[in-house]
Amino acid sequence: MNAHPTVTSADPASESWGAGASLPVGATAIVYCEGQFGEQDGKTANGLVRHSEKYEILSILDSTHAGADAGVVLDDRPNGIPVLATLDEAIAHAGRTPDYLICGVAPADGLLSPAQRLVLLDGIARGMHVINGLHEFLSDDVEFVAAALLADVTITDIRRPRPAKDLHLFSGRIFDVTCPRIAILGTDGAIGKRTTATLLVQALRSRGVNAVLVGTGQTTIIQGGRYGVALDALVPQFCSGEVEHQVVAAFEGEDPDVIIVEGQGALSHPAYLTSAHILRGSRPEAVIVQHAPGRRVLGDFPMVAMPTVASEVALIEAFADTRVIGVTVNHEHLTDAQLSSAIDDIELELGVPATDPLTRPLGELAEMVLQAFPLLTPTLAPGRS
Repeated sequence: MNAHPTVTSADPASESWGAGASLPVGATAIVYCEGQFGEQDGKTANGLVRHSEKYEILSILDSTHAGADAGVVLDDRPNGIPVLATLDEAIAHAGRTPDYLICGVAPADGLLSPAQRLVLLDGIARGMHVINGLHEFLSDDVEFVAAALLADVTITDIRRPRPAKDLHLFSGRIFDVTCPRIAILGTDGAIGKRTTATLLVQALRSRGVNAVLVGTGQTTIIQGGRYGVALDALVPQFCSGEVEHQVVAAFEGEDPDVIIVEGQGALSHPAYLTSAHILRGSRPEAVIVQHAPGRRVLGDFPMVAMPTVASEVALIEAFADTRVIGVTVNHEHLTDAQLSSAIDDIELELGVPATDPLTRPLGELAEMVLQAFPLLTPTLAPGRS
């Protein structure tokens, strides 16, 4: 039996950042997201359904959407990942016990309910490794540690930071990064910043631009991002330095044409400071702002009205030496006609391009960057497009 079942480092730039580091790409996983799939607090599951480099996602657990296709629930496009009601059903569907059970819920308090604990413990008892992105560290929980020892499986707490001696203060090394950095910020939490960042990297790569993503949240790390840090789990003293460190690592490791930095929260948000650390640590030449025109109040704080996109743009440009080059629109609560009108209004008011990466051609997202940074446009060989 493995005497040390828990793996708690959460540094994706390290070869041993998580429990699955020694497994090949395509390790199989079930994602638990009871009652939250497709919702704000299910953003980790939502992200894994849309994009996962590290795990083959076999199914989603959420009895409220049981029988549906996960892609249809999220984006009205089937992707072949079923939503099932129970772990029994998910294992039967897989035909064997998958390698991992991923906790796909992401509540604001970062804690597990008693019912959620039971499902994860059941997965451990069946021989599944557990990936946990919450602020509650399961590898510190006596019941989970005992269960993992008995089943000889690992528990990975993605948000557990490395020891303070291994963390980085801001050093100024960001000034040695010569390629553009573009931060994807927003007007609220769980508004689509990570999805836009991921799609932008894909869109730019399809145009021949070597774009690299630096993640700043637990979901990007779980998806298999090579560079990133769970920023909201750090002591604030190290936040800017850790963002800087990951950007420098991406620059030195990939020789990219452009680095895309995932945003967190919002600079105007009363509960989160992470956007400030991202702006200070990565010193982006440009920012894209993600906005949900159909959202009237902040997602987890209904007592606070949503900021306007114009006010967020003004705040960002006043706070940092950068410029907003575009706006990406989250289409929640909008009809297609309302979405088109919102995009037109934003472009007229702010004088920058706007698009919805999920419902409009992805090329519009790439063009947003290439128009702002024309030197990134690659010289294509004859016959290529």
